[in-house]
This record gives sequence, C-alpha cells and structure tokens, in this order.
Amino acid sequence: MKKLREEDKIIERVKRIHMIGIGGSGMCPLAEILHGKGYILSGSDNNESDPLKRVRALGATVYMGHSAENIGDSELVVYSAAISQDNPELCEARRRGIPTMERSHLLGALTRRFDNVIGVCGTHGKTSVTSMITQILYLNNLDPTAVIGGRLPLLGTNGRSGKSEHMVCESCEFVDTFLQMSPDVSVLLNIDDDHLDYFKTMDNLVLSFHKFISMSHTAYINGDDALARRAAEGIDAKVITFGLNKDNDFYADNIAPAALGYEFDAYKNGQKLGRVHMRIPGKHNVYNGLAAFAVAYDMGVSPADIDSALSKFTGAGRRFEFLCEADGVTLVDDYAHHPTEIEATLSAAKSLDFSRVVAIFQPFTFSRTALLKDEFVRALSIADKVILTPIMGSREVNTYGIKSEDIAEKLENAVVLETFSDIAEHIAENKKKGDLIITMGGGDIYKAAYLIREDMQKS
Repeated sequence: MKKLREEDKIIERVKRIHMIGIGGSGMCPLAEILHGKGYILSGSDNNESDPLKRVRALGATVYMGHSAENIGDSELVVYSAAISQDNPELCEARRRGIPTMERSHLLGALTRRFDNVIGVCGTHGKTSVTSMITQILYLNNLDPTAVIGGRLPLLGTNGRSGKSEHMVCESCEFVDTFLQMSPDVSVLLNIDDDHLDYFKTMDNLVLSFHKFISMSHTAYINGDDALARRAAEGIDAKVITFGLNKDNDFYADNIAPAALGYEFDAYKNGQKLGRVHMRIPGKHNVYNGLAAFAVAYDMGVSPADIDSALSKFTGAGRRFEFLCEADGVTLVDDYAHHPTEIEATLSAAKSLDFSRVVAIFQPFTFSRTALLKDEFVRALSIADKVILTPIMGSREVNTYGIKSEDIAEKLENAVVLETFSDIAEHIAENKKKGDLIITMGGGDIYKAAYLIREDMQKS
C-alpha cells in the first residue's frame, strides 16, 4: 500500500478542478487522466494549441486568458511551474481559501492511484523510452495510462488515460520534481551534467536519482553508465541492468545499421530472446530500445510482440521528427538541448545519406550555456553549417555574460541570427539539394522549423 500524502487526500475529496495553463504539454495529459477518473474540469491558457483542442474535446471548459472569475466553483486549482505566483487565478484561489497544487504534486498524487507505475528517468532519452514502453503496452492491449514529455505519433498526443493499473510516466529530475512521484518500477537511463544551476554538484545530482529509484521495488539501470550504477548503490529495490556489455542482465549484441536505424539481438542472462528492429537513427537508441524491451519483457510481453511494436515506433514528437521534404531538402526537428544530446543527434544525422547537415540551434538557459560552452562547441562542430539564435533565458537572468556569439566564433561555419524569420529567410536563400536541416533546442525553436516548412512547401 502506497503511503498517502496531503495532496492525495485533497484529490480524494474534490470533484471540480481548475487547471491554469491547461494546454501545456505537462498539463494536458494530466487533464486526460483526471477526466478519465470522472473529475469535472475547467482551465485557462494564453495560446491556442493542439493540446488545448484535445482538452476541449474532453468537455472541459477552457478560458483564453487569465482572470479571477475563471476559477468559478472549483474545489482545487492546479498550476504549472511556468505560472507566476501573482497570476490572478492563483491569487483568487488563495483569497477564497481554495486549495492550490503545483503540477508535479498532482502527478505524484495520481501515481499513488495505480498499482504499477513505471517511472522513466535520466538526463537523456526519457521521452523516447517513455514513448516506446507506452507504444509496446498499448499495441499489446495492456491499456496503459501515460504521461509523456512529447507527442507520441501513435496516439497523436503526449498522454492517455487507460483503464488498467499500468501507468508509464516520464520522470524529470529538474528541481527534484520527480521525488513527488511514487514509482513501482523505475528506469534510469543515464546521468550527465545538467541542471547544475540547481544541483550545484554531480554528487547532489546522483543523490537525487538515488532517491528516486529507491522509491521503487524494481529498478532498471544502465549498467554501462558509471554514475547510474553509483546511484543504484545501497538501494533496497531489485536492480536489473541493461546495456551493451555482456555482464548486464539484459544486453544487446550483433548490432547492425539498418535503413532507418539499428537492429540488434536482445539477450537476458546470456539467453537470446529475439531480434529488435529500430526505425529511429542513432546508436544511442539501441540503449533506449533495450531499456523498453527489458521492462516490457518482464511484464510478460513476448519478444516478437515487443519487436513488432518497436519496429513501428518512428520517434516521439521533437525527437528527430520528420517535418518536410521538398526539392531534395529534408527538414527535421529535435529537442536536443544538452551537448551530449546534440552530439548524439548530429552523429545520427551525419550517418544518414545527406550531402550536408545544417544545424539550427537555440541555446536554452544562460547557466547551461555558460557552464557547458566548450562542450556545445565540440558537439555543434559535427554539423557542416550551424545557425544559432540568441540564448533563450527561460526562468533565468543573464548574470553570466554569455551570448550565442561566444559559441559561433569558435565554429568554422556558424552565424547568429536574431529572429526565426531571419533564419527562415537565410535557409530559403542558402539551402542546397541533399541538405538535412535540423532545428534543435529545448525552447521554442520549433517555430522556426514551422516557418522553414511553410517556405519549403511553397517552393
């Protein structure tokens, strides 16, 4: 029996919930789950979006813009981390004594209402592996509930409300939000130097992952990752390792490139279970596919059925997502925002049959850009041409004196352009047949990709 927290008691006693920022990628799947459990929903947002249309289709009352009157007769107000504390709806809820709850606390409360919660964590690959596990379970009639950080093409959304006790959750370490959850099974993909503006040291970062996987009864760990192994030291959970080395419980062997990705033999404890065919580029996705394979296999899904589901997986939204091809030029969009992810994405791109790889990168947060500047330079140098936007500061003030030009000046063929319109115009004038153009970043660089796509589709 999972130990209940105060927010769990609130969820139990209310029926009407108002969600500020209901169209956000983190809020929309929670709205779907709440709707599936019979809650009456309303919400507000500033921008129209596909997730917002989906929420409306559920029957939720949605207001454009934020106003104190919007919360109506709600018994609980939920808000995303992006909502400021002086938001009029949040202020009105406090004035009236209506309970308020940040999104990560709501997600945590929901995880304690399922018997088999699979929490996927790690610095890189969370969205991909959460999507893969969800796709395997969904296509094999296990009817999972899912909360994913990106859109899963199979579902057309980034979450779903299932009727089984299986819940698959992307579990993000940023400011320790995943510690609000209660996973039964944890999956630790890797640990890399990120969010050090919050964690300060790698030891603190490893400790955070240690705390998360300690809450589960079974932990799947990347046995080839030294920091992941360190995070698993001393936990009470059953530890199952996966990786390329044969001393792992699950390992991949006979890895071979295929037309759209890699294929490999999956082994458990030295016994070959079956061949797995991936349709997404990048050798790092062998690890991701193997992690999903291990979890699904131990849940009773046959190797053949796992392979069938993975062979249909074409990537999550913004994970090497194909957007357009015209006149011999291909456009894709990717969420890569850390040097390790950029290196993996660009290496995968260079392994494909393109004449040039043109990387359009939006640095995200001043702290990460300053701390990892040299690593960004090395990763971006893989591309044949680099276009940088100004740094998107998000929640931060630039106390570091860092700017995108500091990266561009260390690259052979790089330029900084101020606006997405400038980038689209530059691409229109300079693209060549055989180019792969890839937009990358954790902010809103996808908007530049959409402008480029518009131009490509006109020509």
